[in-house]
Amino acid sequence: MLIYLKKNLLALICLAMVFTGCKKNSSEDPTTPPVVNNNKGIQLATDAKFGSVLTDKDGKTLYFFSSDAAGTPTCINGCETTWPLYYSADASTDLNLNKAEVGEVTRADGSKQSTYRGYPLYYFAGDVAKGDTKGDGVGGIWFVAKPDYSLMLANAQLTGNSINYTSTYAVGDGKTIYLTDNRGRTLYAFAPDKNGVNTYTKGTAQEGIWPVYESEILNVPSAVTKTDIGVITVATISKKQLTYKGWPLYYYAPDTNRGDNKGFLVGKTPGSVWPVLQLNATVAPAQ
Repeated sequence: MLIYLKKNLLALICLAMVFTGCKKNSSEDPTTPPVVNNNKGIQLATDAKFGSVLTDKDGKTLYFFSSDAAGTPTCINGCETTWPLYYSADASTDLNLNKAEVGEVTRADGSKQSTYRGYPLYYFAGDVAKGDTKGDGVGGIWFVAKPDYSLMLANAQLTGNSINYTSTYAVGDGKTIYLTDNRGRTLYAFAPDKNGVNTYTKGTAQEGIWPVYESEILNVPSAVTKTDIGVITVATISKKQLTYKGWPLYYYAPDTNRGDNKGFLVGKTPGSVWPVLQLNATVAPAQ
């Protein structure tokens, strides 16, 4: 009897082992499906600090370079090691992105680079994780790419009549950091203006030479203090005009190409009447 019981017990143990093994290997057990990323092209992400930012399909942050204000990539000769270019031939699948603002440019070496509002797009090599924005503000000329800047900064050579000028309007080479609209078009101040007062625009005909820059106060590059931005009403033409440090902002109509900055030559001496609006400009004088 004892031998019989032992045999039956052994059989039950073997049966349990077989059942357990089968259960562990059962293909009928539910499994978690892998996450599939169906994003293509440029995407929009929400960042706690910067708000809406441009990313690649995997959520990695993209950047604008102020030296590219003219729309031509200038990050070359090793610069790309720190700032790899971004390119995607795919149309964006993000329904919230304005697809009309997306384009591409061919670099000097023949490679292609994606653009937004004409600005070539880059990564920052120091961004390791998805959502990192460590490249913003580097050198005062690299900024997270956003779809809603009110204005941007150019880091460019001032040139007029084939002559180069410095930031002090002396003849010579050297880049100047100045304000542009959000598509890289140069913005100017009118020297006789007062803080928050447009003294130039007397009517629409006159505005044709120096159009006012109309924009809401949205967002600005991190190098710009947002409280330095304002909006005034120009009664003579019933338009809103953006100001920086109290200076009303203007375009110069003969700046026909993106990146042109010829308006500073208007006047007796360069920069005396219509200076480009530099980032480090002094506050406009009170009335």
